[in-house]
This record gives sequence, C-alpha cells and structure tokens, in this order.
Amino acid sequence: MANYKYRAQTADGKIVSGSMNAVDQQDLHNRLKMKDLMLLDAKGEEDKKYYKPFSAKVLAEYARQIGTLLRSGVTLVRALQMLSEDEAATAYEKAVYGTITANVMQGVPFSEAMEKLGGVFPPLMINMFRAAESSGNMDSTALKIADQYAKEDHLNAKIKSATTYPKILMVVLVIVIAIIFGYVMPQFDELFSSMPVLPTPTRIMMAISAFFKNHFFAIIIFCICVYVAWYFLKKIPKVQYILDRTLIHLPKIGRLMKVIYTARFARTMASLYTSGIPIISCLQIARNTIGNSYIESQFAQVIADTQAGETLSYSLGKVDGFINKMISSVKVGEEAGSLDSMLESLAGDLEFESERAIGQMVALIEPVMIFVMAALVGFIMISVITPIYQSYNYIGANS
Repeated sequence: MANYKYRAQTADGKIVSGSMNAVDQQDLHNRLKMKDLMLLDAKGEEDKKYYKPFSAKVLAEYARQIGTLLRSGVTLVRALQMLSEDEAATAYEKAVYGTITANVMQGVPFSEAMEKLGGVFPPLMINMFRAAESSGNMDSTALKIADQYAKEDHLNAKIKSATTYPKILMVVLVIVIAIIFGYVMPQFDELFSSMPVLPTPTRIMMAISAFFKNHFFAIIIFCICVYVAWYFLKKIPKVQYILDRTLIHLPKIGRLMKVIYTARFARTMASLYTSGIPIISCLQIARNTIGNSYIESQFAQVIADTQAGETLSYSLGKVDGFINKMISSVKVGEEAGSLDSMLESLAGDLEFESERAIGQMVALIEPVMIFVMAALVGFIMISVITPIYQSYNYIGANS
C-alpha cells in the first residue's frame, strides 16, 4: 500500500485535503466514499520521484507487442522477458521492462508493477490494464491500448508536421529583419544623410536601423530574457490557466482547438469505458489527458454532478471548451443504452475533424505570415527607392 495525499469534496461542497494509505487511487476513492468524501485528485509518494515518461509511440509499440504475444499463447511473464531482451529497445526501455518483469515474477499485478514506476506509464494505460486483469481480456485490451496511443502519436506527428512550415517562415522573417536593419539599411546612411529632406517611411526605417546598430547586443539579451521569462511563466499554473482559457475563446483558432481537445477526451473516455472502468474513474483519468488546464479545472463539478445522479451528457454540457456535437452524441448514447459504442463512433469522427482542424489552423497562419513578410519587404523597398527617385528628380530639375 502507498500513502496518498489527496484533495476531496464534502457533501456540502467544501474542499478538504489530507493523506491516507491505499492500494491505488481506485481504492483511495472507495475509502473516501465511505466517509462521504468525493476524491478530486491524489498524489502518491511514488510520484515524488521523477521518471522519464514514455512517448506515445513507445507506449503503442509496447502494448501492441504484449497484446500480440498474449494472443499467441505466450504467458505474460515470458512476454515481458522477451520485451526486455528486445535489441530494438533502448537501454532505458530495457531497464523499465526488466523492473516490471521482476515485480510480476514476485506476484505483483501487472498494472501495479507499471504504477510503481511513477510517470513512465500514464494513468490511462495503467487503469485499462487493471480492468483487464479483472475481466481476463488482457490481449484485446493491450491491442486497444496500442490503437489508442498509435492514434495519439499520429495526431502529434500531424501537429508537428503542420507547424513546421510556419516555424520556418518565422525564422526566415526574423533573419530577414536582422539582415535588413543590421546590414542593408546602414549602407544607405551616407547617401540619405546628404539629402535635405527624407520621406517619413525612410526616416522611420533609418531610426529603426540606427537602434539595431547601436543596441544590437542589448536586443539579443532582451530577446533571450523574454524567452526565458515566458518559459517559466508558462509553468505557473495560474498563468497557464489564463493562457488556456484565452486560447479556446480566440476567433477561428478557438473553435479549432476545441475540436482537438474534445477529440482527445472522447477517445480516452471511449477506451476507458469500453474496458469496463466505472464512469467516475473514467472522468477522473480522462480529464488529465485533455491538454488544457482551463477545461480540466471544470471537471471537479462534472464529477460531483455525475456522482449526484445527473446524466453524463448534462454534466459535460456545463464544460466550457467542448463542442456541442459530443454532448449531443453522449445524450443519444445514454437514451439508446449504447454509450460505449457511441463513444467509440464519436471518437473516430472527432479524430478526423481534429486532423482537418489542424490543417485549417495552418491555412490561417501561413497567409498571415506571408502577408507580414511581404508588407515588411514592400515597406523597406518604398523607404529606400522613394528618396533615391526624388533625388533623381531633383537633379533633373536643376540640370
């Protein structure tokens, strides 16, 4: 048993905290329920130690190999031994697999052996295997987990691929600005200084160029400081909460982000619920996979409403950050008594929509960045050519 520090809610809505020994979070939830307390979140002593989490790609491959071997008739211990001896695995992965194998050989349940490693395996995966241990369908659950994380890896790769071009454009834009103001414009200083009157755009460009030239290192240091400050500010929960709330309310982009967050939640809920995990535990686990702290913070009320007897569709309908399509689909699933199949179907639809949303976001960002670059270059051209053209006119008029 492990000691958990927890936050819970009383029947009258008061938030309390404390610590309690329990086998796992589900056991902790049951113990607190006997005291008329609803578990909000918990952290075990094992969580204090840092473990490098596996990527979605590694999790998918790990679960797929286990599922395939179990379906072929290989025992769990032998399957784990084979994974720990796999030449394709990294040294860290082999060490993790070896530790799990040793624990399972000592009689520790597979899900508990994974949980002991802290942050290596996500709660979603651990709880699905825990449910499979009770139902006896380890092979099919492992393959379902593999499918879950393969889709997550595909979505992450899609996002990374879609944002590569905008990132390149941003770097090019910064380099172009640095070259123009740091090198090109100073070449015209002598020419423009001999002119009696300069157009306003030229004066603005010369002033910016002079500032770049005289404070180049200060600008570099300032940019580094801003980046570092932004990096640490985002780690402050309150700041991240404000940023996440602002993101989903932005025009156009906000709607697209809602689709992505809803797709993540729907897929996780579908995987957990179809594995036989209680709906409250599903909600407690799924909220941590959304990726938006503002949406996740609203789940304390969702869980409280669901425990009070409200329908899942009603409870989720209060969440600011999910698209209405999910709420309507869940309601239909509840009325038809087929919530599990409806969640599976919804997850597939939303994953398709999320991929399309990513493409739409890139389609919005790329033209804006190209327009900014074109406008900047055009303004510089006007600033340089206009005074030269005026000087030619002046010479022609006096000749």
